[in-house]
Amino acid sequence: MAFNFNTVPMIVSAPGAIARLGELAKARLGARVLVVTDPILVKLGIVERGLDSLRKAGVEARVFDAVEADPPEACVMAAVAAAAAFDATGVVGLGGGSSLDVAKLVALLARSPQPLAATYGVGKAVGPRLPLILAPTTAGTGSEATAVAVVTTTGADKMGTVSPTLLPDVALLDPELTLGLPPAVTAATGVDAMVHAIEAFTSINPNNSPVSKALAREALRLLGANIRRAVEHGSDIAARAAMLEGSLMAGMAFANASVGAVHAMAYPLGGHYHLPHGLTNALVMPEVMRFNAPACADDYAHLAHIVFDDAPAGASADFFIDALARLSLDIGIPARLRDVNIPADALPMLAADVMKQTRLLVNNPRPVSEAEALAIYQRAY
Repeated sequence: MAFNFNTVPMIVSAPGAIARLGELAKARLGARVLVVTDPILVKLGIVERGLDSLRKAGVEARVFDAVEADPPEACVMAAVAAAAAFDATGVVGLGGGSSLDVAKLVALLARSPQPLAATYGVGKAVGPRLPLILAPTTAGTGSEATAVAVVTTTGADKMGTVSPTLLPDVALLDPELTLGLPPAVTAATGVDAMVHAIEAFTSINPNNSPVSKALAREALRLLGANIRRAVEHGSDIAARAAMLEGSLMAGMAFANASVGAVHAMAYPLGGHYHLPHGLTNALVMPEVMRFNAPACADDYAHLAHIVFDDAPAGASADFFIDALARLSLDIGIPARLRDVNIPADALPMLAADVMKQTRLLVNNPRPVSEAEALAIYQRAY
């Protein structure tokens, strides 16, 4: 088959790898680096670990720490202004998916003449960009290996910039940076990574290749075998490392094969109600998969044996979906939209917003109408 596969050119993965940030930045980012992060990581001292490594390498750094969840356009532009004021020669993204997405757009817009709005869509961001290193502190988004950055626009819509230009020069994986994640965050981000792999594996995107499918399978093997341990025993560095590697592989898979209706239905929930992205994916995942099952039952049955050791011979798509739903409950994720205070009368508005996610819906194994999106929300309620 004909396909393209783009990914990050260098991956550095090891406990304590943040100590190498300075040498990596000095070789690739230049003398003046903007570090894009959030205030919680500054308070926890994680950012200081990166800054210490930069100082030891003789790299001057400025910190932009105003990233918020579901970052709005104003946040991105404030970070771009900080990069310009500092005359940054490179960008480091340190944090969860929001920080990494903002860092990607800062690296792009600090060099490119394009306005932010002109980059929305597939292949519209053309660069050039500043050199970029991304270091995740959660095992979920896989943003360190994707060519996607998502922001919240006016009206709570989610817009994505999708271009190989956004792929970083280095993905730096240090499981020690995830040791402080609370169980609830570990659970939600872990399920987020599993959704990435499942949707990449079943995507009907013509670029869904044997490479992306192999990465999705290995990601699910790692995530399925370690998510409970990471949630229940958060100091287990081996489990944390496996989750981070699984998240990376899922990111590499969906960066090329894309995701589908789970994400399309999760975005309006995050945009309107400011719920964590991993949680919104988990809330709609079972019912979207039940809707999709007639079109990809064999794929779901195949993945059941990769994720769950107790899958019986001949496990069905229904087994896989039910087991995933039980897993979410077991690790403390709310089961229903009503459990997170989504009002029932908002469901039609949310379903209408789903229809705006055309770049995602086109990859779904089964077409989704607005009426069907509403019915899925109602079943998830």
